[in-house]
Amino acid sequence: MGPGGDVLLVNGGVTQYLGRWMRESGLADLLASLPELVYVGLSAGSVVMTRPAAGAGDDTRLGLVDFSLSVHLDDEAGAEAWAAGIAGPAYAIDAETAIKVVDGAVEVVSEGRWRLFNDEDLVRDLLRDQHPDLADLPIREVAGGWGNQMWRLGDDLAVRIQRMDTSADLQLRERRWLPLLAPRLPLPIPVPVRSGVPSERFPKMWTVVSWVEGTPLDRGSIDRGDHGADTLAAFLRALHVEAPADAPDGGDFGAHPRDCTGGFERFLGAIEDLGEHEDHIRTVWDDAVAAPGWPGPRVWVHGDLHPANVVVADGTLAGVVDFGALFAGDPAWDLGAAWLLLPEGYASRFFDRYAGADEATVRRARGLAAMKCLFLMLMGQNGDRGLPGGKPNWGPAGRAALRRVLKGL
Repeated sequence: MGPGGDVLLVNGGVTQYLGRWMRESGLADLLASLPELVYVGLSAGSVVMTRPAAGAGDDTRLGLVDFSLSVHLDDEAGAEAWAAGIAGPAYAIDAETAIKVVDGAVEVVSEGRWRLFNDEDLVRDLLRDQHPDLADLPIREVAGGWGNQMWRLGDDLAVRIQRMDTSADLQLRERRWLPLLAPRLPLPIPVPVRSGVPSERFPKMWTVVSWVEGTPLDRGSIDRGDHGADTLAAFLRALHVEAPADAPDGGDFGAHPRDCTGGFERFLGAIEDLGEHEDHIRTVWDDAVAAPGWPGPRVWVHGDLHPANVVVADGTLAGVVDFGALFAGDPAWDLGAAWLLLPEGYASRFFDRYAGADEATVRRARGLAAMKCLFLMLMGQNGDRGLPGGKPNWGPAGRAALRRVLKGL
């Protein structure tokens, strides 16, 4: 590949191009000089793969084969174990170290030259450049995150930095709409309070938001089921009001289940050990596909409610985060949370308190919840295998939620 070309980033099925960053960091020049296949492992656990072009116009982009980089390359034992599985000369580069692998042996090529993604120094530099009054507050990384990485800033704020998201639209959506929605919602949400713009130091979007206190549900639990059901219903009643004409459409989110069958089938086919549940899952999905669509007005919808996107405290729901999928459309996309978030036996109470879902909406919601369970299980399965983007703790959460979905109301 020549300098200025693009490199394909593969992360758990999410792809984006890093051509600008590769050029500015000098890594494109390095890759262009290498005669071998190159694997580049990013600090976020992602993988870049490229074969330097032999001449102008050659297509250098490769797809993800059976490869994962789940070790820090500065961990000598881990790097050697990873290298043992490489069949030929290759390079791997993470946030701190570049190594070369030849015949299973590791050679350190460079240390400390590239800082690929987000660390405390980067966050502080961005604040110092654009919001200097916040730059001296304590900074600590928050575990989790997919499209964006979170850093807690002091006691009351957080910095949300674009990481895997391929577009700035999601953060721009949150900046525009969350300050308008927050005052009428009964649970705290991360309200944007400062905006960061792309710069030479970091050519992506970042935002300072209010901190939402609590433990993510994928690492916690709702023990007070009645309170949790009532709280979730009250939150969604307040959110699900008619949206203005210029509110965003759903895109990948928000479609009728019949238009999501391809994704459902991919998730279903990728999960191991479904056994006798597969037929039941299909029955739930087919019922959702057959249900009439949403006849009402376009209402505000969070769009991505699952255990990692809500927080809990004192045994109940305490906040809702990650509104990047926010759209106006069918509330069924949120109502599946009755099974995804609440303990067994509380979905019926939730729908009684919500009091705004007809039979068809409940059918669509249940099918969409089944699809989300499969997604959680797939991410858990990938995590168990050490694949990039995998989330080991999502598997048990997805399986527990699926049992609740299959039991119905």
